[in-house]
Amino acid sequence: MAKNRKVIITCAVTGAIHTPSMSPYLPVTADEIIDAAVGAAEAGAALVHLHARNPVTGQPDQSPAAFEPFLKVIKQRTNAVINITTGGSPTMGIEERLGPCAYFKPEVASLNMGSMNFGLYPMLNRFKDFKHDWERPYLEGSKDRIFKNTFQDIENILTTCAENGTRFEIECYDIGHLYTLAHFVDTGLVKPPFFVQSVFGILGGIGPHPEDVIHMKRTADRLFGDQYHWSVLGAGRHQLPIAAMAVSMGGNLRVGLEDSLWLGPGQLAKSNADQVRAARMIIEGLGLEVATPEDARAELQLKGADKVNF
Repeated sequence: MAKNRKVIITCAVTGAIHTPSMSPYLPVTADEIIDAAVGAAEAGAALVHLHARNPVTGQPDQSPAAFEPFLKVIKQRTNAVINITTGGSPTMGIEERLGPCAYFKPEVASLNMGSMNFGLYPMLNRFKDFKHDWERPYLEGSKDRIFKNTFQDIENILTTCAENGTRFEIECYDIGHLYTLAHFVDTGLVKPPFFVQSVFGILGGIGPHPEDVIHMKRTADRLFGDQYHWSVLGAGRHQLPIAAMAVSMGGNLRVGLEDSLWLGPGQLAKSNADQVRAARMIIEGLGLEVATPEDARAELQLKGADKVNF
């Protein structure tokens, strides 16, 4: 669907990868998540991808009660499409991860397409001091942790969310994940248009080299033809270079402090909106338009914000 030249920006505002000691700008409390999401939407994000955290420790929290304080407020203050994670954290089981999406019935939910090593421990080379007891073990433990997304897990998410009319940001961290998506397309559990989010630069997944980006796009084109919308996210310092590549190749992009804490070399992003504005400069610098939330709803064939449970 490269003919679409309104580019969809997704902003993932907090995630479960980074820990609070890494940046004072990482949203943790409900109010911080609200401000981050609203700011990102005002800057040009059509979708906001949301995780929740314990407001005291900043630890990932996938209970519906943790999402409750900010979902309705973000919906009231923006027109952005709200996208709730089913990834949660690699330390969580599938039922825990699925809970918020099953309860709140969002327009969009993320969906990881395969089990994988998910190495966060190299961050310990950069970050040495932690203010919460859970942070260092969480990073160290990723050396011997598998992010579990079995065929059964994926089917569970698909069937549960499909009953609610939720569509998916389908996260593919490697080429094999595209083939897993093709399998679920063949079974009829995933229907077009697909919103494929290719993830580059996570240790355990595909790398951030331009050849990797090209290979991912070429494979998706071959498997899905004109039945999908392609988006990318680059982890860490690769965020904006890979975004620029994808946009020039006809794709969409995702930014946000979930994926990268940085705005430039050695420069922490002070807000999610800063990264959205940087992405917008890339898009508009190429002579393209930024998609509005309503543009995104039309392209992705979403059910509408009036049909969610918040």
